[in-house]
Amino acid sequence: MVSIKNTERRPLTRREEFFCWHYAATQNAREAAVKAGFNPLLAERSAVRLLKRAEVCARIGELTQRKGSTKDVCKGLERLAFGSVADAVALLLAEDSGTLNPEKLDLFSIAEIKKPKGGGFEIKFYDRLKALEALASLESERQADGAAPFYAAIEKGVCALKQAAAEDEDELQ
Repeated sequence: MVSIKNTERRPLTRREEFFCWHYAATQNAREAAVKAGFNPLLAERSAVRLLKRAEVCARIGELTQRKGSTKDVCKGLERLAFGSVADAVALLLAEDSGTLNPEKLDLFSIAEIKKPKGGGFEIKFYDRLKALEALASLESERQADGAAPFYAAIEKGVCALKQAAAEDEDELQ
């Protein structure tokens, strides 16, 4: 017996759309599935199933094309510079109780986590000042890029005026 696979595309659910967004941002299928609300114990299986669907892959492709823009880089730097560290503090405080699910915490601003032999945690955060400096640098580049065509237009106008003035002088002589 030959089975015919249903190739009809259906619209993505909200959770599948969230998966696409998170996967495009992280390129980590398991993490994207968990952040999209899938069961953490079945996250890998759910992610594989989603990545086999053509409409999911197409949506991820669309989102990935947009991802590389300076705007996305700025968003990440802003998140590092101004983001909350509340979840990291909650993780530190809940060390013994184990009540927090690390999959649900926003640990974006953490660069490194160590658990020394003596107990406890060491958490190293990304440098907020460096993130701010990078944001300032990107902003100055953006302003310079925006100003370059303006200055080029002014220079072109000045050259045209000089040429017109030279032609007028030639006519007067």
